[in-house]
Amino acid sequence: MGVAVGWAFGFNFIESLIIGAALTFSSTIIGLKLLPTTVLHHKRTGEIIISILLVQDLIAIIILLLLQTAGQGSLPWVEIAIRIAALPLLIAIAYVLERFVLIKLIERFDKIQEYIFLLAIAWCLGFAELAASAGLSTEIGAFIAGVTLARSPIALFIGDRLKPLRDFFLIIFFFSLGASFDLRMLSSVFVPAILLAAVVLVGKPLVFRWLLRGSGEASGRSSEIGIRLGQISEFSLLIAVLALELNIIGSEASYVIQLATLLTFIVSSYIIVQRYPTPIAINDKLRRD
Repeated sequence: MGVAVGWAFGFNFIESLIIGAALTFSSTIIGLKLLPTTVLHHKRTGEIIISILLVQDLIAIIILLLLQTAGQGSLPWVEIAIRIAALPLLIAIAYVLERFVLIKLIERFDKIQEYIFLLAIAWCLGFAELAASAGLSTEIGAFIAGVTLARSPIALFIGDRLKPLRDFFLIIFFFSLGASFDLRMLSSVFVPAILLAAVVLVGKPLVFRWLLRGSGEASGRSSEIGIRLGQISEFSLLIAVLALELNIIGSEASYVIQLATLLTFIVSSYIIVQRYPTPIAINDKLRRD
């Protein structure tokens, strides 16, 4: 759908392809932030949402890697092969270190909360830097580090302790994107962005509901998951910004993705808060931590 809309508004094939890819992903922030903790960790709905988001995030990481490689121009085949091999190698290193080093350190010093806090931050920053030194992006390294941390026995404790830090960097992330948005581009991208946002807000819930119903899930659960995942992802913002920085797409295509993403964030969050239980619901009956 995104590719067709891109073609309709005069974007070239590569730009339309990236727009279509960007619309594929749903927001991990909204999907998990607006899900009550009891649902997130102990119910079927949370399991399905986490599984879908995890697969989408892995695909987004691969797209970021492909964009980074394509943006380098005519790289030697050897360097391209090294970058392709670096991703599974980094995953293997993270798995081995997590199993034989990280878990041992956590088990030995798990009573020292400050130590666990610093260890988690050092782990993520270390893999971000390792990925950058291997020719990958820092986002790829941080994502792999986060997934391996989620396997640890104190993942819930780490997640709870890092909430203030996570929310702080989320604010910085969206602030930096908003500060770089050129308002002069608004008039030229507003109409296609509105159309893209409408396509996502209407189409994604229907597609997710159809797919989940086809896999045997209940109708009510399928509809709820579809609506909770019915927006564009923050990874789409990264794809749009990175593709623009590497001159793979033009500024109009990038700003269309960014504006459509922000519009779906606003509308989707409002719909979820009004219809389903969330930790920040206005209605007391729907407010659940």
